Amino acid sequence: MFDVNKIRKDFPILSRQVNGKPLVYFDNAATSQTPQQVIDVIVDYYSNYNANIHRGVHTLSQEATDKYEAARHTIQQHFNAKHAYEIILTSGTTHSVNLVANGFVSLLNKGDELIVSALEHHSNIVPWQMLCEKTGAILKVIPMTLEGELDMDTYSKLLSDKTKLVFVNHISNALGTINPIERIINQAHQVGAAVLIDGAQACPHIKPDVQALDVDFYVTSAHKICGPTGVGMLYGKEVWLNKMQPYQGGGEMIDQVSFEKTTYAGLPHKFEAGTPNICGGIAFGAAIDYMNAIGFDQIAAYEHELLEYGTKKLLDIEGLKLYGTSKNKTSVISFNLEGIHPYDVGTLLDKMGIAVRTGHHCAQPIMDFYNIPGTIRASFAFYNTKEEIDALVEGVKKAKLMLS
Repeated sequence: MFDVNKIRKDFPILSRQVNGKPLVYFDNAATSQTPQQVIDVIVDYYSNYNANIHRGVHTLSQEATDKYEAARHTIQQHFNAKHAYEIILTSGTTHSVNLVANGFVSLLNKGDELIVSALEHHSNIVPWQMLCEKTGAILKVIPMTLEGELDMDTYSKLLSDKTKLVFVNHISNALGTINPIERIINQAHQVGAAVLIDGAQACPHIKPDVQALDVDFYVTSAHKICGPTGVGMLYGKEVWLNKMQPYQGGGEMIDQVSFEKTTYAGLPHKFEAGTPNICGGIAFGAAIDYMNAIGFDQIAAYEHELLEYGTKKLLDIEGLKLYGTSKNKTSVISFNLEGIHPYDVGTLLDKMGIAVRTGHHCAQPIMDFYNIPGTIRASFAFYNTKEEIDALVEGVKKAKLMLS
């Protein structure tokens, strides 16, 4: 049985107060909270076997190495990658995207075409613009609709034998739209293009199967999935990872070094230069274990219930406008109050102990499309409650009265 009150006890931060009020945390799309089970793993690492990995013959190094590589296998199994070495541990989604973008510098020619969607986070736009500047490739954009969905007819027309890479988020961080990535991947492959999916917003809600999707690259961050900040993952098909040049040079990623020539290590170490976030990687695996113990089907069902409840309650407020009204979306509600700046509403909500995100959410093209400065974004996780949504609704009503 899904027991939200029992689950909430796993998260120490949910019992604190903010500005004298019980914390209502609705900024989960920016970062999720961390359960005690994962915090304990972090403390255990630094208390009992803190050491560098892969290099030492002493006991602490071997213990740390075993735990770190076990976490890689946990991540592999969760995403159903064919091989553990197809999982590259990075500092997060942004690092993962940049790793692929830099790896394609030597694989593109002037006039090649890349396709991005209008729904992307800046971290899945800017690296590709930089790649185009370096290579002379051309960046094309899948437009969006007023509902916050991708114009798939236009996508079909953008594809050609010049298309080399398509990159789209699985779920929009700003609107919650779930994109039709199966169709996007399949159509891209028909013209020989590779596909990178930004899964940062999807992985807290969905359990992606990279082999079933047949995706070439899939990226995410641990801190969206109840893990620590500063660690994430790049899944890449072995054939593509072998074609790409390393993003960084240094220790660990080498086979042999001389002043005349350096040869690189095999996967995954080829892309993991320097001392990694060892504790973070181990805690990443623990966070995945924690969420799987709850069950992603149960998480998705409960969060959908919260989304429907919150949407209905907020729409009862006169002058409130929703952005992102796709029928296929996750537990994110972006909205504004007519004539009131989102930042002002967010500031007042904070005084009531309610944490929401305000602004463009690192997705300025979406805000430009709607001709607005930003939105108020309430993003729900499986540890949130309907009573907290009620508090949000009352808070928005109070903010409206104060600011109108």
